[in-house]
Amino acid sequence: MPHSRTGEGDQKAARGGVLRRLGEWCARHFVVVIIAWLVALVALQVVSREFGGEYSDNFSLPQAQAQKGLDVLKAHDPQAGGYSSQIVMRDDQQPLTALSSQMSTTVADLEKLPHVLSAQNPLSAPATPSGQKNVGPLSDDKKTAYITVRFNVQPSTLGDDYLNGVDTAVQPLRSAGAEVEYGGPLGELARPSADDRVSELIGFGVAVIVLLVGFGSVIAAVVPLLSALISVVGGLAILGLLAAAFTFATVSPTLATMIGLGVGIDYALFMLTRHRQNLIDGMDPVRAAGQAASTSGHAVLVSGCTVIIALAGLSASGVSFISLLGVAAAVTVVSAVVGALTLVPALLGFIGRHIDRFHVRTPIAETEAGAGDTPQGTWHRYAQRVERRPLSFLSAGVAVVVILAIPLFSIQLGHIGDGADPTSFTDRRAFDLMSDAFGPGSNGPLTVVIDQTNVPQSQRSDLASKAQQSLDKVQGAAVVTPLTPTQDGDILLGTVYSTVSPQNAKTTDLTNRLVDDTLPDVVQGTDAKGYVTGTTATQVDFRDIVASQLPVIIAVVVGLAFLIILAVFRGLLVAVKAAVLNVLSIAASYGVVVAVFQWGWGGPALGVHGKVPIESYVPMMMFAIVFGLSMDYEIFLLSRVHEAWLRTGNAKGSVAHALEITARVITCAALIMVSVFAAFLLSDNIVVKMLGLGLAVSVLIDATVVRLLMVPAVMTLLGRHAWWMPRWLDRVLPHIDAEGSKAEARPAS
Repeated sequence: MPHSRTGEGDQKAARGGVLRRLGEWCARHFVVVIIAWLVALVALQVVSREFGGEYSDNFSLPQAQAQKGLDVLKAHDPQAGGYSSQIVMRDDQQPLTALSSQMSTTVADLEKLPHVLSAQNPLSAPATPSGQKNVGPLSDDKKTAYITVRFNVQPSTLGDDYLNGVDTAVQPLRSAGAEVEYGGPLGELARPSADDRVSELIGFGVAVIVLLVGFGSVIAAVVPLLSALISVVGGLAILGLLAAAFTFATVSPTLATMIGLGVGIDYALFMLTRHRQNLIDGMDPVRAAGQAASTSGHAVLVSGCTVIIALAGLSASGVSFISLLGVAAAVTVVSAVVGALTLVPALLGFIGRHIDRFHVRTPIAETEAGAGDTPQGTWHRYAQRVERRPLSFLSAGVAVVVILAIPLFSIQLGHIGDGADPTSFTDRRAFDLMSDAFGPGSNGPLTVVIDQTNVPQSQRSDLASKAQQSLDKVQGAAVVTPLTPTQDGDILLGTVYSTVSPQNAKTTDLTNRLVDDTLPDVVQGTDAKGYVTGTTATQVDFRDIVASQLPVIIAVVVGLAFLIILAVFRGLLVAVKAAVLNVLSIAASYGVVVAVFQWGWGGPALGVHGKVPIESYVPMMMFAIVFGLSMDYEIFLLSRVHEAWLRTGNAKGSVAHALEITARVITCAALIMVSVFAAFLLSDNIVVKMLGLGLAVSVLIDATVVRLLMVPAVMTLLGRHAWWMPRWLDRVLPHIDAEGSKAEARPAS
């Protein structure tokens, strides 16, 4: 039977009182709160524009072998050890040899640009040896060529203004009629700036429709959207300020916007729904807002903390790039929680009793029945069906999730290359020109570095001969250039070209074969060390590190969420159920992402050229984000089950009651979040498309199949055993009340 502790109840009452007083104060002093928010918003925007930093994909993996190889190369040959990028030329009317003076001028001007170490003139480069496949820099028909420019910093971090100098340098070639495209990091720098306004407008438009259909009230539809928008704009300004001190990836603001809008609308909707029910039950607006803050505000606070903790779990990856993506998303989650607890009550206080003044249908709140009536609506009848046949509903849910998860078993992690970008991007056009003229492997050369500093002079000739023979035989290589020593003679340098594109799994296999087998065999018995470096090798190292850390992230995030659910609801089986079902729903969303992008089922319709691997960090990000977001619905539903269980002691009836009053708001909240995420499929960035689809599918599965089918069915089957808790564990864990329900119910009971 349910039990209570007086001391524990007093503590929860105090906590509930803090949120209640905060909600009532904000509702009563709505003018002060709203003005404070607007002033803070303007101030943050001004300060962020003045002192905020830039977003950049410049990150390093100090312990990765590719980075070590690059450091060795820089130390012995700075001209060859920088970050390379290609400028690709094509002239269908005449051979590029006819543009010799223009080429020389362009190369000379490129070498004068800041941060440029060297630029190679393709017309003066040695000819390809007879019998060897031509991989550049000048094609056999002399109509395609590329200039390799080496920088002392990552070119993609130099800012858009840097391209003005590059454009000026290549202007002689363009004026002579040659097509000039930028490949690699320079091409990434030249990509158009991301504009997510269309995606945001679509997400907002769908949200308005869902709220109007679901609840009928026009004003009630506007409040969550307005609160979420203000919270996200403020959060993005704070993120911009943080970018002055930390290196956030270019995808960070888009990711933060997606998450911030999703949770911001959800949290405001949870508050608004309870507030409207309080008004229907006869409370005045200020007290109704305070009660909503005391109850649903607790759920928002606990849910927000759960999302932030899940995102913090990304730091277990040990990769700063991924950890900072989690921080970026957490910033807007924090602003969404603060907005829900302060701005929403203020808006509700401002609206007063006029929240349903404008409506498109008869406004309703949590149920289809009025206060004191016996609910007999659609969700009540559905809840009764689940209560009667829980095993059937559970089986149906498991079947759906398992089928959707099947593609997951063939997942291929990797890096999405320039060949998948839209043809409107210069890096995509450069990729195609390189592939057509020199083969797909020319877009991702692998630089082999053999450090023979500690090898005696008498042994170096044999080492070079052995290394060349081994490299020439390596499986998967289209071309292996002769190994040449650096000027000081301490480094042997060569290039290996794959038979396929950089994003192909065979290129990843070739890289790992060189690192794990070929080079260790070559240097065995000597003091030499071998490395494979370059952009492609770095991406493979990043993929391998992320893949090895993914199980760690999963274990950390699941473990933290398990402990939170256990501390909140004091039920061991409830916590186990939450962890297992959430993992199943995420597995299903992984399967959908693999089918669409890797298998190509719908990828072209989304603007993706061909089949692409799953970007290595996407599963990790999806897991942390979705596992955190799923706790929103988990806590919102279970808190109502728990509240009814404590009040009545009827385990099965509590499940049906909670489902009946939360199904509508969970469904509406999920549809809104799905629309927000899905709208980002319009982005030109394929990683954003991947995250948008993955998050949209995850939320859809979680809020429908899991939350409305599997959770009620499992809770019904478990009955009172769901709330069993070992006494020793109950004493150890902190006590957290999800909705302050015990505190609010204590005087009545």
